[in-house]
Amino acid sequence: MASPQPTMESLWFETALLPQGWRRGVRLTAVDGLISKVETDASPAPADERGAIAVPGLGNVHSHAFQRALAGLTERRGPAEDDFWTWREAMYAFLERLGPDDVEAIATLAYCEMLEAGFTRVGEFHYLHHDPHGRPYADPAEMAGRIAAAAAASGIGLTLLPVFYAHSGFGGAPPAPGQRRFVAGLDGFARLLEASAEAIGPLPDAILGLAPHSLRAVTPEELAEITPLAGRGGIHIHAAEQTAEVDACVSWSGQRPVAWLLDHAGVDQSWRLIHATHMTAAETARLAASGAVAGLCPITEADLGDGVFPARTYLDAGGRFGVGTDSNVRIDAAGELRALEYAQRLTARRRNLLAGPEQPSVGAFLFRAALAGGAQALGVEPGLRIGAAMDVLALDGDHPSFVGATGDSILDRWIFAGGPIDRVWRRGACVVRQGRHVRRRSAAAAYRRSLSRLLAA
Repeated sequence: MASPQPTMESLWFETALLPQGWRRGVRLTAVDGLISKVETDASPAPADERGAIAVPGLGNVHSHAFQRALAGLTERRGPAEDDFWTWREAMYAFLERLGPDDVEAIATLAYCEMLEAGFTRVGEFHYLHHDPHGRPYADPAEMAGRIAAAAAASGIGLTLLPVFYAHSGFGGAPPAPGQRRFVAGLDGFARLLEASAEAIGPLPDAILGLAPHSLRAVTPEELAEITPLAGRGGIHIHAAEQTAEVDACVSWSGQRPVAWLLDHAGVDQSWRLIHATHMTAAETARLAASGAVAGLCPITEADLGDGVFPARTYLDAGGRFGVGTDSNVRIDAAGELRALEYAQRLTARRRNLLAGPEQPSVGAFLFRAALAGGAQALGVEPGLRIGAAMDVLALDGDHPSFVGATGDSILDRWIFAGGPIDRVWRRGACVVRQGRHVRRRSAAAAYRRSLSRLLAA
């Protein structure tokens, strides 16, 4: 049988952000979804699809896709003070109803929305493994397969992060009933990883990592056992999201979570610490020096009342970060970056904090840092460069927010003034046109059917 002929796509933009900076007349050519040629000061060819402004797609470093179905459903005050822990109980009750079809429908819509918002790859921190009774499915990667199907339907790049979750608290406390769908022993987790690799195999550029859920959910011995299994997607772990978690870790070990990981787990460039909100100055400097990526989710962290990450101190020390949508309460790449800067302003009562003399544009600083950190976190190369996937956002150059914008001011306008995304290409295929995913209608219909049934249950 003859080998299939390679596919070729070409795009031309009036201006585009390349690794070396902004350039005019940029023509990108891709073969089988990977950029094979980058031309500047070029004229468009007759077959080129054309746009005004191009920037690379961002990586979403941290997502729990199924939680998209909870958006807007937890905004009513309870009988006691509401916080992360009361929200978690509501989330546990909701997921008891979810079947595989529901997870696929919810994830498909969430991934379509991520592409519309400027994320072209997602790190899916996937811990919903078993049926509602805590029993493994016949295929241990049944749910991982549904995540892969959602990625295929939407076209988003997938870095799948199967979660190891064994305990309800520090020191190996037995899991709680609400966690039974997550729990796997070491042998079961190894089988889950193997089956998950098979599940994502048909996707063109899927990547596998792993995620010890948190120091609450794994013992030191289990952590040491599973971390050597990490692939290109690296090791992702929740850390220091809540002050109660920090206090419990100190009671267990005498150390705070980030300090414990730095001292005992060999944290380096292969690690991604999600949230890392509550750190001392020493922890902040040490995490920055480790080469790990901090996975920041400012919208979710605000929604849950987590606290504010010490971004200025961390970045001054050379720290790396990416942004994620976490609970998917609102999916908005520019919004995550804006919320990160605004939280710093509210804390310091000053403006334009996440920038500096060498990079005075806040939007450009945030975008470039999140692009590099997100790519590291998800196991891919960043930016519009030869050999990378042709993952491109075309901003709507005719929108009033972009009047007179050139160079880095384009990113300031997009992030802080709401300039919209017009089109998105993922591996050279246009998946978003006029701001809407090409499969949004069918994805929204399937989501509506699932959520209507779940809410009626």
